[in-house]
Amino acid sequence: MLEIDALVRAYGDRVALDGVSMTVRPGEVVGLLGANGAGKSTLLRTVAGLQPPDAGTVRAAGHDAWREPLPARAALGYAAEEPVFHEDLSAAEHLAFVSAVRGLEPVAARERAFELARSLELHERLDDPVRGWSHGMRKKLSFLAAVIHRPRVLLCDEALEGFDAPSALAAKAEVRALALAGTAVLFSSHVTETVERLCGRVVILRRGRIALQMTRDAWGAPSDTHSVLERAFLEAIREDA
Repeated sequence: MLEIDALVRAYGDRVALDGVSMTVRPGEVVGLLGANGAGKSTLLRTVAGLQPPDAGTVRAAGHDAWREPLPARAALGYAAEEPVFHEDLSAAEHLAFVSAVRGLEPVAARERAFELARSLELHERLDDPVRGWSHGMRKKLSFLAAVIHRPRVLLCDEALEGFDAPSALAAKAEVRALALAGTAVLFSSHVTETVERLCGRVVILRRGRIALQMTRDAWGAPSDTHSVLERAFLEAIREDA
């Protein structure tokens, strides 16, 4: 579970988060929407432990993010909006490093990394240095690193931006699988259609405050996980998949 209580964060005179409180339960995928500057990325970076709040608390899987940073971060997976890597490492080396830090069993971690990379169409580039990778490929690697340990809490900041269609479908399937297994997911995006299909609840930020919360029933989304276009696309590439 992810629990955010009265979170405040300011940059000088500009208040980016103004008393934000919300909970994401195990197995829930909550969408985070808002215009540019609404506070989405600030919220996710603060929850991920990358910057301290000015006030308020964050608890990830029962651990206070600032009083118990190690167990809190061990429970988290974070796919950043602008991921940063050691440029001279290959993707395989980066994932091996992440897996070791996470305390994963090496053989099982390599197998999961390869399967995830294959689903995101990265498996043929795992031995290449990250410095030569495109923005979309970097985003895929960031997502892969965020989910490799099957986190109890997953934070996605524009995680699917730059993905090609097959990889976006595979990533959404992974998010759904993690949620089904009990992961609490907070998913930020500018693409309302993605949030509409993927999430069971939506939180809309405006000027650092929660302006509106809605459930899937309220916006009338169908229960089917794919749109008509997505189903047609999957049918067209079924043999390739």
